[in-house]
Amino acid sequence: MKSEDYEKLGAFYLGRPVDPATGEDRDEPLLYDAKDLTTHAVIVGMTGSGKTGLGIGLIEEALIDGIPVLAIDPKGDLGNLLLTFPNLAATDFRPWIDEGSALRAGQTPDEHAASQAALWRKGLGDWGQSPERIAKLEAAAERVLYTPGSNAGRPLSILRALDAPAPAIVEDGEALRERVLSSVSGLLGLVGLSDKEADPIQSREHILLSNLVERAWREGRNLDLGALIHQIQKPPIERVGVFELETFFPAAERAALAMRINNLLASPGFAAWLEGEPLDVARMLRAEDGRPRLAIVSIAHLADAERMFVVTLLLGQLVAWMRTQSGTQSLRAMLYMDEVFGFFPPTANPPSKLPMLTLLKQARAFGLGCVLSTQNPVDLDYKGLSNCGTWFLGRLQTERDKARVLDGLESVAGAGREGFDRASLERRLSSLDKRVFLLNNVHEDAPVLMRTRWTLSYLAGPLSRAQMKQLPRPTGTAAASASPAPAAPRLLPPPPPPRRSRLPRRSLPLRARLEHNPPAPSCPPRPTSASCRSRGP
Repeated sequence: MKSEDYEKLGAFYLGRPVDPATGEDRDEPLLYDAKDLTTHAVIVGMTGSGKTGLGIGLIEEALIDGIPVLAIDPKGDLGNLLLTFPNLAATDFRPWIDEGSALRAGQTPDEHAASQAALWRKGLGDWGQSPERIAKLEAAAERVLYTPGSNAGRPLSILRALDAPAPAIVEDGEALRERVLSSVSGLLGLVGLSDKEADPIQSREHILLSNLVERAWREGRNLDLGALIHQIQKPPIERVGVFELETFFPAAERAALAMRINNLLASPGFAAWLEGEPLDVARMLRAEDGRPRLAIVSIAHLADAERMFVVTLLLGQLVAWMRTQSGTQSLRAMLYMDEVFGFFPPTANPPSKLPMLTLLKQARAFGLGCVLSTQNPVDLDYKGLSNCGTWFLGRLQTERDKARVLDGLESVAGAGREGFDRASLERRLSSLDKRVFLLNNVHEDAPVLMRTRWTLSYLAGPLSRAQMKQLPRPTGTAAASASPAPAAPRLLPPPPPPRRSRLPRRSLPLRARLEHNPPAPSCPPRPTSASCRSRGP
């Protein structure tokens, strides 16, 4: 296979089709039309299925095509995207070698580094990729690892999210309300209020804070926690709705809320949340030199409440940024979340759920594609995931997992619709190997079996804080982290129209169609194919 076979603008090279009868790879690239990602994607697979490698390969393809990516990393795996070694030298691999793995392999760390370098060179060659493609990835996009609440990566000042947004957002009533909602929900979750206590409709705490924050922002004033605490004790308002303030929320009970927020302000680790760049999505998606950026927000080091706070604010900011963009049918940017478990449950309503659902329902019109990955397929809101047009299904652990995923897939295909062969899909899911996925795309005629390609990035596994500090830093990191927030949102230009000749939508040679499995889509057919790779061969 040559690079000309897959290096086409708007086509993501994710692997090879697999013959369902023999289980052998076909000698052709599996190409996924980037435009299909605007209808979002889900990756499901148990630990060891190759899920992380698939996600990393998908991100690599987006960056090579000039698509900026915002990636949320709850597990610490996505920092591997900064481990790119065009020279494929053993000395490049050595700092990232796990000495325990070397010992189990019967090698010294230096020997293991040499064997990993050789493994990566061979793996890339087997998939028709060269070291030059690694260099192309490095040149195509700036890659930054953000670590809110820590200086292990680039600090991100999450609590500055209470600063007044740009006038364009303030003047857009819907965008302003969504920004207020996500900011207040995240803050109340951080101080320990339950989902019920922080309900935007029923919670006095949420309603009061929303009024205070929106009032300040409409007046063009920033809020910090100190000012917010004072306003909770002595609000600049006399009524909430038709009720007197003291009737709605007595002073003694407001004092208890103020005390909870003050405890956060007084905590020893609070200063770390104020360090670094402001949380600004437009800035995070575009480097100073104009290149697209991979912005990885690592939250693996945070407690559960802190993770929810960061994810809620980040998704809320992304929704607000999205609304400042012009409409497009092409892929403008990508959101990738490496483990969505706990953030998008089927029945509970954590603060992160509403902005996530908003993105799944509305981001398509703005060219923002969302990719959600999980190894926990049971505890997901499949009604919300029915907005996702592409499903990558890897090995699953239990029959319950398979049944839940097939239920979700059936909701996408259309319950009872001719062409959804549940029994055939269940058989395929039961026989998947590592790195083999069942790709179901509503823009294609039928599901496809695929094996993920070898990743350009070295898959070293989850990175520790010490390893994060060793990652290469983009030029100007220090200056960037100290610079003030921009006064107005920057619009990303619409993506250029595809310059490639259009992929034959239905006639790619040797398509790996599932036997006896008629079409399962619910949307008009268009292009697709996909794949990637996980740790090791």
